[in-house]
Amino acid sequence: MTHQPSPQPSDWITRWQRVASRIRVPLGFLTAAVYLFELWRKPTQPAAVLWSLALVLPGLWLRAYAAGYVKKNRELTVTGPYAHTRNPLYLGSMLMAAGFALALQSWPVAVLLAIGFSVIYIPVIAAEERFLRATFPAFADYSRTVPRLIPRLTPARLAAPGSPQTVTSDPRPGFSFGLYLRHREYNAGVGAALLYLSLLFLRPALGALFTRLR
Repeated sequence: MTHQPSPQPSDWITRWQRVASRIRVPLGFLTAAVYLFELWRKPTQPAAVLWSLALVLPGLWLRAYAAGYVKKNRELTVTGPYAHTRNPLYLGSMLMAAGFALALQSWPVAVLLAIGFSVIYIPVIAAEERFLRATFPAFADYSRTVPRLIPRLTPARLAAPGSPQTVTSDPRPGFSFGLYLRHREYNAGVGAALLYLSLLFLRPALGALFTRLR
C-alpha cells in the first residue's frame, strides 16, 4: 500500500482569494444598498458631481487606454500605460470609485468601496503577478522598474529581451481599438453614465412616484 503525500497547505493568496470570492457578491449588494440609502437620504449636490468628473473621467480614460494595449496571458505588456504602472486597469477603477463617492458625498460608501477594493484587488493582483513572474522571465526586471499601482511620471526604461542595452518603452504607438472592443471596455463608460443618471435623476423620480402614490 503506497502512502499518498498529504496536500500542501494553501498560501495566503489562495486563502484570501477564497474569502474574497465568498464575500464579493454580498459586499456588492451591501454597497448598492448603502448607495441607494445615501441617495435617498440627501439630495445630490451639483458641485460635487462636477468635481467628481476630475476623478471619473481620468479613470475611464486610463481603463480605455490600457484595454487597447493589454494582451492577457499572451505577452507581457510593458508599453502604453503599462510603462508607468503595472496595473492601470485597477488604478482606473479606483479613480472612478473615488469619484462616485465624492459625487455622493458619502463616507459610508467611500469606506465600503475602500474595503471592497482592498479585499478583492489585493489577492487578485498578487495572483496575477505570480502568474506573470512564472510565465514571463522579463517580469522580474519589469516589476523592479515599474510601480505596482502609483504611476511613475516618465515611461520606464526597460531592457530589451536578449539585449544588454536599455530602451525606452514609448507609451504612444501601439494602441489597438480592436483590443479595446474585444475587452468590451466600453461597458465601463456605460456603467458610469448610468451611475451619473441615478445621481441626478433617481431621487427626484422616486420622490415624484411616492407623491403620486400618497
